[in-house]
Amino acid sequence: MHRMNDPERWNDMAKHYEETAHPFTARFAEAALARIAVTPETRLLDVATGTGALALAAARAGAQVLATDFSAGMVARVTAHGLPNLEGRTMDGQALQLPDASFDAVFSVFGVMMFPDWRKGLAEMARVTRPGGHGVVATWQSEGAATHLLLSQIVRALFPDREWQSSLPAGLKTLGDPVLLAAEMVLAGYREPEIETFTHDYLLRMPKLDDPETQFGMSEDWGALNPAEQAMVVEEVRRRAAGRPVLPVPSTALIAVATRPEGGGPAGNRREAAQTAV
Repeated sequence: MHRMNDPERWNDMAKHYEETAHPFTARFAEAALARIAVTPETRLLDVATGTGALALAAARAGAQVLATDFSAGMVARVTAHGLPNLEGRTMDGQALQLPDASFDAVFSVFGVMMFPDWRKGLAEMARVTRPGGHGVVATWQSEGAATHLLLSQIVRALFPDREWQSSLPAGLKTLGDPVLLAAEMVLAGYREPEIETFTHDYLLRMPKLDDPETQFGMSEDWGALNPAEQAMVVEEVRRRAAGRPVLPVPSTALIAVATRPEGGGPAGNRREAAQTAV
């Protein structure tokens, strides 16, 4: 099992994720939320909520929010804020235990891209979106972001003769391409996806490198390096920081917004029809 698909791993990482990744992803979540109008009547679902960057922003904007994640530890971090219009449930985004057409807006911010069956995740998002409602997906560009992106860049520079196959999830590699992201949202059951790019710096603080596992440990690529190679990576990060206490890592996300059409049939039927036509 890929580390990113192990809920126990995410349970263990929830506190660290909230402290480090959440402030970074929140900037993209807020950009995604700004793409649609939110009112106190808006029923909004956040799929693979993590520690709730999108869900908390939406609830504070007044929406009625359900935050779901397959990690109970992540959901607990979200509900600990005690917002009255925010509910959390532990749930697999590939098989949402929710009625059809039950939400005005369905979001997944850096979540569905990591699912083993990410197409099923997209189809489930479309299924629970009401006709005329919106689906919003945020994904990194295909090379990833933050420390995953930095690690890939450094490994390629340090070991140019090594055949390097990134272990990033297949969904990220596909949905990180804007053309493919738009096509997959249509096949899932949405229409007229509009995609924008947003870039922000991930701020890697040099004291955190005293325990590099906290920065790189979620990456399968880090685990593939031996201790000497890992030490070389850490040294290269420090070299690039050039004495600065923080190394910025520019990271780009794609944010897609699409509409659930009126009277749409099951997503699976549309996918089969599209494949047959091809």
